[in-house]
Amino acid sequence: MADINAPPGSLNWRLSAHPITLVTFLSFRAASLLVYLFGMLFTSNYVLIFIITINLLAADFYYLKNIAGRRLVGLRWWNEVNPQNGDSHWVFESAPQPNEPGGKLVNSTDKRFFWLALYAQPALWVGLAILAIVRLDFKWLTLVVIALVLTITNTLAFSRCDKFSQASGLVERGLYSGSLARNVGGALVSRIFNRGG
Repeated sequence: MADINAPPGSLNWRLSAHPITLVTFLSFRAASLLVYLFGMLFTSNYVLIFIITINLLAADFYYLKNIAGRRLVGLRWWNEVNPQNGDSHWVFESAPQPNEPGGKLVNSTDKRFFWLALYAQPALWVGLAILAIVRLDFKWLTLVVIALVLTITNTLAFSRCDKFSQASGLVERGLYSGSLARNVGGALVSRIFNRGG
């Protein structure tokens, strides 16, 4: 049961609109970091830690890109390749705004958890890279580079997707308010001419 006294947007998973999605998303994010850190500090079995961490990073990348982003903040992205010329481009998609048909309000707790976890993960991997350099364990840097590529790709893509959705929302609101102004203006002009006639 959610805490009634907690303000909206609090970092309490019980306030989430999609608690299972949120907990799974945060679990994948934390698991890859913890397995890497455990392996680096407490074991010499680099191959096993490498395989487990890569699998967790891949699962996190897939889950974030295809499930968590769409359910928690209404954003999705993918890369399309043109079969004729081989050019690739990123495609960004956002859920309808609350004032549009089929639109709904994004839960503020989900949104806060999502963006915090999205931006914190690359920073934590950079910290682990610094730790590997300080300890002179350069073999662990390979894993950090792979983790940074995956986490930064998702971070950049969702950031661009969010900016794209905000920009398109502004344009749509501008077009809507413009058409509303035209309709109101047209009605006023029509009334003026109808009274005169």
